[in-house]
Amino acid sequence: MTDAPIALSCGDPAGIGPELAVKAWRALGQDLPFFWIGDPRHLPKDTPIVPIQDPADAQRAAAEGLAVLPHPFAAEARPGTPSAENAAGVIEVLKRAVALVQTGQAAAMTTAPISKQVLIDGADFAYPGHTEFLAALAGVERVVMMLASPALRVVPATIHIPLSQVPQALTRQCLSDTITITADGLRRFFGIAHPRIAVAGLNPHAGEGGKLGQEEIRWINALVAEWPQTDMTVTGPHPADTMFHEAARSRYDVAIAMYHDQALIPIKTLDFDLGVNVTLGLPFIRTSPDHGTAFDIAGQGIANPTSLIEALKCARQMARAQPA
Repeated sequence: MTDAPIALSCGDPAGIGPELAVKAWRALGQDLPFFWIGDPRHLPKDTPIVPIQDPADAQRAAAEGLAVLPHPFAAEARPGTPSAENAAGVIEVLKRAVALVQTGQAAAMTTAPISKQVLIDGADFAYPGHTEFLAALAGVERVVMMLASPALRVVPATIHIPLSQVPQALTRQCLSDTITITADGLRRFFGIAHPRIAVAGLNPHAGEGGKLGQEEIRWINALVAEWPQTDMTVTGPHPADTMFHEAARSRYDVAIAMYHDQALIPIKTLDFDLGVNVTLGLPFIRTSPDHGTAFDIAGQGIANPTSLIEALKCARQMARAQPA
C-alpha cells in the first residue's frame, strides 16, 4: 500500500487532456492527490496552478490549485490543432512519469490521451500506442490491456492489428499469456483471490462445432479445458454474442475477448463514461481514460472528465490494494 500521489501525463497538448486535468482537480481536490506533468502554457487560461519540484508536495498544492510538475515543450498549443513540434515533449513526459513511478515518488501513473499519428509525424514513434511504449520502457515483453468499469471487465487478447491478422496473431501462447497476466493482475491489484475468467470464442457461436470456424476445435477448446482450476476458474470458449448480458456477466470477474472490437464494443455500450483502461503486466500501475484526444471539441470546455476521474480513482485503489 502506498499513499504517494498519482502522476498524470499531459497527453497531446492540443487535445482535451489539459482541460480534463483541471476538471479532475476541481472534482477531487486533496481527496485524491495527483500532479500533472506538462508545460503550464498548455493549460486553459486562468487555471490556478501550483508548480512543484517534488511529487510529495502534490497534496499540499492541491488545496490551492492544480499541482504541476513543469516540463517545457518546444511550442505553445492550440486546442484542436495538433503540432508535430510537441511530439518529442509528449514522449519525454511519459518517460518522466514512468521514472517517478519506478522510484516510488508516484504511486501510479495515469495517462491522458495521445495522438499516435502526431507522434509518428513529429518523433518517428515506433509503437502502436501507449501500452506497447510503456511495456518497452519497462523492459516487459508482454502486457495486456484491460478495460474496467462497474459493469464489466474485459481483456482483448489481440489489440491494435487489422481484423484479417487476428487468426494468425491469436496463438496458444498469446491466449495462455493473456489468461496468466490477467489472473495475476486481478489478484494483485483488485483483491480477487480466485479469479473467474470467461474466454470468448473467435468465431460466431464459438465456431458451432467447426461449421463456422476451426480454431475452437483445433486448440482453443483444449487450452481452456486443460487450464488448472486450483487458483482460478477458466471457462469457455463462449459465444461472444451471449457473454455480455447481465446474467452472464454475474458469472465471471473478467471476460477475455479475441480481438479489439469484440472487447471494446460491449464495455463502451454498457458503461461508456465510466470505462478505464488498465495495463496489466507492467511492474508499475498504469491507468488511462477510455477515450481519445477529441481534437474536435478541445478548448471548448465541454469535455466530460468522468473517465479521467475514474482512471485516477482506479489507480489509487490499485495502489492501495498492493501489500505494504
